[in-house]
Amino acid sequence: MSAAAVEVADLIHAYGSRRALDGVSLTVEPGRLFGLLGPNGGGKSTLFRILATLITPTGGSAKILSLDVVREAPTVRRRIGVVFQSPSLDPMLTVAENLLHQGHLYGLRGRDLRRRRDEVLEQFNVADRATDRVATLSGGLARRVELAKGLMHRPEVLLLDEPSTGLDPGARRDLAHHLRALCADHGVTVLLTTHIIAEAEMCDRLAILDAGRIVARGAVDELKDQIGGDCVTITAADPASLSAQIAERFNCEPVVVDGQVRIERDRGYELIAQLMEAFGPRIDSVTVSKPTLEDVFIRCTGHRLEQDEPVNQDA
Repeated sequence: MSAAAVEVADLIHAYGSRRALDGVSLTVEPGRLFGLLGPNGGGKSTLFRILATLITPTGGSAKILSLDVVREAPTVRRRIGVVFQSPSLDPMLTVAENLLHQGHLYGLRGRDLRRRRDEVLEQFNVADRATDRVATLSGGLARRVELAKGLMHRPEVLLLDEPSTGLDPGARRDLAHHLRALCADHGVTVLLTTHIIAEAEMCDRLAILDAGRIVARGAVDELKDQIGGDCVTITAADPASLSAQIAERFNCEPVVVDGQVRIERDRGYELIAQLMEAFGPRIDSVTVSKPTLEDVFIRCTGHRLEQDEPVNQDA
């Protein structure tokens, strides 16, 4: 069996008295598209920075391709690609010029450099924009060029921080297609951070990170199966009182999240008629849906994914 592409053990990182990471452990197999899902402030960007060799953890260990990211940082940097959330392209240079400069940083020269530039331009379907200034590109095209830039030196592991932030749904689907192709056709291991459910859905496997801890991990469908039924959501003027009475009446365990009563129930649609008959005048609305990753997140953390810490917090 191949060694893990990424291996993190009991990782801790503190900013003063606050722990951004509190004993995080995970393993990413080679060739996987692996996602870290969590709110801003949950710790995923801190983990990203540690893996990218930008900061040193307070405790624990992290390895990429069996290389320690602290003790063997220079070697790690040669074998990984990194695409940050903030744009790193020079907007006044052309697409091709940005790629050439990136290649120079990794020691590529002459024919090898030009060949590699042409390969990644074709790979991400931006060859026809090679002579365009980056400033003229749409957000989706610029993101593809960022990916091409990160792959100029043929890294074995690609780290992406919030890769589809600011992209429209079409550009996000396009990005997902390219990432899957990287894993399936080129054997690249991709690890991305995200707070966007749709982006997390495209991953092979996920770790859900909240308040510096991993609260769930597994394949997307496996995580949803943990719900074990439908999700019934009720809006009412007094959700706490209604929740207690529903629990007593129907022998279930509803929870109140963001002022709404939530119930996990097999064949949840059958419960709706019973709820309306028993508590109709007190119910403003009731919906039923199949489990989503947000339902998994709510079950694991007790709050919605949107209830995150401010974006400018260093975590």
